[in-house]
Amino acid sequence: MEEKNPPAWGSPESDPPAQEPPAAPADSAYTQWYEVKSGDTLWKIAKEAYGDGSLYPEIFKANQDILSDPDKIKVGQKLRIP
Repeated sequence: MEEKNPPAWGSPESDPPAQEPPAAPADSAYTQWYEVKSGDTLWKIAKEAYGDGSLYPEIFKANQDILSDPDKIKVGQKLRIP
């Protein structure tokens, strides 16, 4: 009976199974979504969501993939509310 040699380091057989990275905080199970309406500002949305409009930077940070300026949101955009 012939013994199989152990795989060399770095070979696909010896690599540990890939693990998925943890979900980004902005996409956690607790993330809510808000669709921008006419007249909305991030301040108004934060006031409604958190009771404190000064927390609008949290919404901006969670949506930097679609927002480049917190003062330029568009009707119909779907924003993450972390």
